[in-house]
Amino acid sequence: MLSDVETNTVSPVFVGRAGELAALTETLARAAAGEPQALLLGGEAGVGKTRLVEEFITAARRRGAVVAVGGCVEIGADGLPYAPFATALRALRRAMPEELTEALAGQEGELARLLPELGEADRAPNDEHGTARLFELAARLLERLSAARTVVLVLEDLHWADASTRHLLAYLFRTLRSGRLVVIGTYRADDVHRRHPLRPLLAELDRLRTVRRIELDRFSRAEVGRQLAGILAAVPDPALVDDIFERSDGNAFFVEELARSLECCGDSSGLSDSLRDLLLVRVEALPEDAQRVARIIAEGGSTVEHPLLAAVAGLAEDDLDEALRAAVGANLLLPAPDTEGYRFRHSLVREAVSDDLLPGERTRLNRRYAEALENDPSLVRTDERAARLASYWYAAHDAVKALPAVLQASVEARRRFAYSEQLRLLERAMELWDDVPDTVRATLRPLDHAEAYPGCGCAPDADPLRYLDLMAEATVAARFGGDRERALAIAKKALRILDKDRDPLRAAWYWVQRSLLMQSLSRGDGRQELATAEDLVRGLQPSAVHADVLAAVASWGALHRPGPETLVAADRAVEYARLVGEESIELHARLTRGWLTIDAGEVEEGVAEMYAVRDRSEELHLVGVMSRAAINLPSSLESTGRSLEAVKAADHGIEICHGHGLPESEAWVRANQAQSYFSLGRWEESRAAADAAAPLARSRKANGLVAARRTDLALARGDFEEAGEQLALNRRHLGLHDPQPQHLICPVRHAMTLAAQQGRLPEARAMFEAQSDLGLPPGTQRYSLPLLHAAAAIEADARGLPATDPGRPAVLDRIRGHLKRLPMLVPVWAAYGVLIEADLARAEGADTPDHWCRAATAFAPLRRPYELAQIRHHWAEAILTASGDRTPAAGLLRDAHTVAARLGARPLAESIELLAGRARIPLAGPGGASEDAAARPAAEPAPAVDVIVSFGLTSREQEVHRLVAAGYTNRRIAEELYISPKTASVHVSNILAKLSVSSRGEAAALAHRFRLYTAG
Repeated sequence: MLSDVETNTVSPVFVGRAGELAALTETLARAAAGEPQALLLGGEAGVGKTRLVEEFITAARRRGAVVAVGGCVEIGADGLPYAPFATALRALRRAMPEELTEALAGQEGELARLLPELGEADRAPNDEHGTARLFELAARLLERLSAARTVVLVLEDLHWADASTRHLLAYLFRTLRSGRLVVIGTYRADDVHRRHPLRPLLAELDRLRTVRRIELDRFSRAEVGRQLAGILAAVPDPALVDDIFERSDGNAFFVEELARSLECCGDSSGLSDSLRDLLLVRVEALPEDAQRVARIIAEGGSTVEHPLLAAVAGLAEDDLDEALRAAVGANLLLPAPDTEGYRFRHSLVREAVSDDLLPGERTRLNRRYAEALENDPSLVRTDERAARLASYWYAAHDAVKALPAVLQASVEARRRFAYSEQLRLLERAMELWDDVPDTVRATLRPLDHAEAYPGCGCAPDADPLRYLDLMAEATVAARFGGDRERALAIAKKALRILDKDRDPLRAAWYWVQRSLLMQSLSRGDGRQELATAEDLVRGLQPSAVHADVLAAVASWGALHRPGPETLVAADRAVEYARLVGEESIELHARLTRGWLTIDAGEVEEGVAEMYAVRDRSEELHLVGVMSRAAINLPSSLESTGRSLEAVKAADHGIEICHGHGLPESEAWVRANQAQSYFSLGRWEESRAAADAAAPLARSRKANGLVAARRTDLALARGDFEEAGEQLALNRRHLGLHDPQPQHLICPVRHAMTLAAQQGRLPEARAMFEAQSDLGLPPGTQRYSLPLLHAAAAIEADARGLPATDPGRPAVLDRIRGHLKRLPMLVPVWAAYGVLIEADLARAEGADTPDHWCRAATAFAPLRRPYELAQIRHHWAEAILTASGDRTPAAGLLRDAHTVAARLGARPLAESIELLAGRARIPLAGPGGASEDAAARPAAEPAPAVDVIVSFGLTSREQEVHRLVAAGYTNRRIAEELYISPKTASVHVSNILAKLSVSSRGEAAALAHRFRLYTAG
């Protein structure tokens, strides 16, 4: 039927997909406006994804966009990380070399892990920040490249993507916020089964509003007819369209193959119904040498370089060229676009050819590939060599050759921070271990463990590699790669082995790893695991493992049990690290020691040590220590009241984190800076810092910290709905599995303050008592003193409220007891002590102007305007109560009100306004509207009713409000005022609406806080 018709195989006419192409091209306009676009294109194999992308690329180039295409390769599953990104970056380097060089400036060593042609990768120590750092730098590189020109990045065949590629793609989709960038990923939907590793990524990306997903359907009969018309260059017979549509079921690639097969066979009656046989028809029609070359390429990977192919095929040059020409002419093979090699035009054909190989044939081909590569490593790219050699030897079923190759590939993966691929390779090595003779294993050497993980406890370089060495590497690789469950399982298995093989240092190292994993998996606080590690190293000679255990214990104690014992542990960790020459461990321990020294009151000494550690870590480029110093130094400065210095230290930390691609650490630094801005009364900057931290936060703890900063601000500004939402977020992120004081005490203080503001005073008191029972030990002053202040202020504000008066003395005694046990070694802590004493006296109705004068004097040098405004408010109230002297009170109230208004501290401003109103003090100052009122005799009381009338309460509503404040129910109010319960209920509802409160408790709290009914 087709014998007299010239065919194209691939239709020159683009069929269907108008809507999908329009959706793709629309992304160009949005990207040109500076809004990065992310799109996923799915569909079954052969449905037309590649053709659609090619049409889009043509349109993009017509509009001036730079297009870079990178494809995933099946060997990626065996440890070749970032393959599509490397290919795409090479294309960008060719297309815009000057722009790429400028965008890379200063980051070549880091980004060489993605594109090895940039030079040798920096030998940065391996840590949990490595992958995130690399991803952040990659995202920023793409943003810089696309700042002035639209860039289209196409990543094909994501169903073959290695784990590192999937993680990087997810990171880009989540974090790209600027640039004229379009990122498109394609995948086979029919390959993504329930347990396919791409499936969780697709589910995650579906939740992102910034990512769009398009699924391609098969062609309709009419579209198949138009496709055939393009292939045949003529209108096809309807019977032919029906036949091919039925056989292909609308799959575009199958339509092409059927058309070509019909051309070969002359009619359709003899064609097999087997898809595999259909795909092999054109292969079997080739000359013998061309078929042989096709089989070799099918087993070599997605693309095979010409020199490697020549070495494996063993054909003369002319014969090889002739075979390749025949396969390319048959549209079976294509020259690879970015290398001197060849690939199949469609992966379905390659898979069919590979599946058709006999088992022995496949083994022999892989052996020949491996031998050729061993004989001449230059046959493939340097960055691919180790992974491909490991894959070929493994597929050749030669364990003796495969094990060292797999181990070397794992080292290369680790150096590229591709920890998921490293783990996969190490697990393959553990699988091969028992199949290799002891004599061969004895020749293997440790994989530079000491360089990779200081203090890991692995064997010295001179000793043979052991199985436990592999397990140590795999534990860390799984932890750094995010597979913490797998890391914990490997660590547990290793400890079971060590129960029989006495090796206390190695066991101690595994127990430290287990502690870290227990904490990160929310299985506990990790203390018991560290205690076991301590027991194992006790009495042994100093070693890197010993130093690492002591440093981990000190770090844990600083977070959970700060105090003298933990400071001693930090001293020992520093001493042991110095003895064994492990400076990285020493710097970590010194940082912890500096922080604890500050908490012990030796502020200058501790701060100096922390600065010294920061500077030394930057000199040595120890990113893990740099990250910790960036977070801990501003935090410790803030804890001592040196907020302005803390802001400057945080600026430095933000620069360090941003420059090294540490978004999670940067989130912590910005959140800490938000707290310092809050203390300094720079609340807009505090809000901006918290907002900048939020999109950078990755972990639950970082997100919880951001929520805590937002809660501080919302409570002070009277946005109680926002405060409640942020407090809930904080609790959800942090939970109770890791009982650090900062994670327990601060949320309790926030919850107490919110409950008191909403009139839930018994609940606020119960929260304080529960935390009090847990303890507020020395070393927690920075968290405990604000908590004690909040508790004392709540009790003082509630004085006179019948529901809370009976239990107040016991609560005040608790506060005083804790206060006596907390050393006031730092000015800001001493200032809080004076303030708490003043509020305790206010709660007992015994405060005097001297109490508040002392508090103001203590806070004056600390640059904390909010606390000073609160103190001046209560100082004025004490003066008015003691002497009625309006003149000093007026100055204090005006100063306090000015600050409250500037900060937007609505609850404080309202309290000041109500007190000023009662005392007839004009907050506008001389010449203001209330100047006449200020001239009244001091002895004349300011009637509370004027304050209440300002809310619009009628006289009857004032009576009801007074009884609500006394804790009366509606029925008791009705009995007291001789009205019906229904009428009392209506009055209460009106009062709540006029006071803008949501509950009776809030209405009562407002009455008592402003002493509206002191006479009653």
